[in-house]
Amino acid sequence: MSEIITAKENSIFFITLNRPEKRNALNDALIDNLKDALREADKDETLRVVVIKGAGVDFCSGADLSALQKISESDVLENHDDADNLRELFSLIRKVKIPVIAAVHGRALAGGCGLATACDLVLAANTARFGYPEVKIGFVPAMVMAILRRNVSEKRAFALATQGFEFDAPTAKSFGLINEVYPSEAFEERVKDYVSVYKTVSRSAVILSKRLLYQMDAMTFESALASGVDVNTIARMTDDCQTGIDKFLNK
Repeated sequence: MSEIITAKENSIFFITLNRPEKRNALNDALIDNLKDALREADKDETLRVVVIKGAGVDFCSGADLSALQKISESDVLENHDDADNLRELFSLIRKVKIPVIAAVHGRALAGGCGLATACDLVLAANTARFGYPEVKIGFVPAMVMAILRRNVSEKRAFALATQGFEFDAPTAKSFGLINEVYPSEAFEERVKDYVSVYKTVSRSAVILSKRLLYQMDAMTFESALASGVDVNTIARMTDDCQTGIDKFLNK
């Protein structure tokens, strides 16, 4: 059985984590296949958005037992390479040109919560559960902290990373970690409704917006404004913008 399932519906690319018997726990094969699928989506000019979801009752429960066993038996270099594999996944999500959305039902814990946090947008069923419980076994949610720190306040990030508690979807939304909470019985339909907006807006403008938003992370205010000038200029020259202006002027 493949660790992931991919499906294309019009301009939406669905990636389903497919280890339901393991609560979609992360292992090397799943991470590698997920990266391959994201690279595939990035090359497809017909796509507008990527949606990552989980098969079965949970989104992703973090690392599986075999992965934890591997950690306990590996030396420093082996553990570094293993951690870097997950880092590469988180980085790749931001490098994919189009939006990558996590559709979370059930539990998203540890690395699974990290995966959701790494996505551009997060939608959750009202029954979903989140948490970074790594500290309970002497571990650190280390790579995801770079993203967590950009999503919530410093004080909130400190509590989430060092206390290891679970929290529900409405709480996650109040923290600023997720965008929308939907009733579980209508979750799939509401997710499709939400992502369908990307069929109605300019693909090139969304690509430029995503790239600029993340480039600004390391910039000063003035540098960010200057980069905004560059991107604004590029956007004006795209076919989408030229067509949009023409339609507006000739209503």
